[in-house]
Amino acid sequence: MNRTRGFILGIAAILFAATFSTGALAHTDAGATTGFAYGFGHPIGGLDHVLAIVAVGLFAYLLKGNALWLVPAAFVGMMAVGGIIGVFGIPVPMVELGIALSVVVIGGLIAFGKSIPIAAAMAVVGMFAIFHGHAHGAEMPETTSGLVYGLGFMLATALLHGVGILAGFGIGKLSETHGMKLARASGAALSVAGVAILAGVL
Repeated sequence: MNRTRGFILGIAAILFAATFSTGALAHTDAGATTGFAYGFGHPIGGLDHVLAIVAVGLFAYLLKGNALWLVPAAFVGMMAVGGIIGVFGIPVPMVELGIALSVVVIGGLIAFGKSIPIAAAMAVVGMFAIFHGHAHGAEMPETTSGLVYGLGFMLATALLHGVGILAGFGIGKLSETHGMKLARASGAALSVAGVAILAGVL
């Protein structure tokens, strides 16, 4: 199963060589470029994916310290696992429900402002990342290069995490006194949006 092997190789490549991806992509053919674009567009093409991934970045910022990179890394890593499961066609129950709940739960953690151990935070986001990754992997076209498709959706995810982290920095700079209140309000808004997604309103 060539596309599966390619996908797995792509996951391995991005985990330790993402910084070299731009140069490599400059020399790919049109089909590979299309595969990259399709993979890159998958996370940003769904509101539930975007909200959850940005929420992870904001959550990581609020936890501070090593959580700033460990929590997003846990999400990306476990999303890769979910993606491989999806490519192999192994069913995961209630994927769409898990994706929507990720917005509700992570938004709720931000809203309540409770500091939890980094390992616990990594476990929570990692669990939900499996649902996101499975959706990406299961919807990978047969003709798409697994390597560049995986590279695409993982880079898009990393960028969305960055948006959440930058949002945290922005909220902090906007108001040192009320920054945490604004962050909690943002988390509450995310959680409400997740409920709306579950209800089919969004």
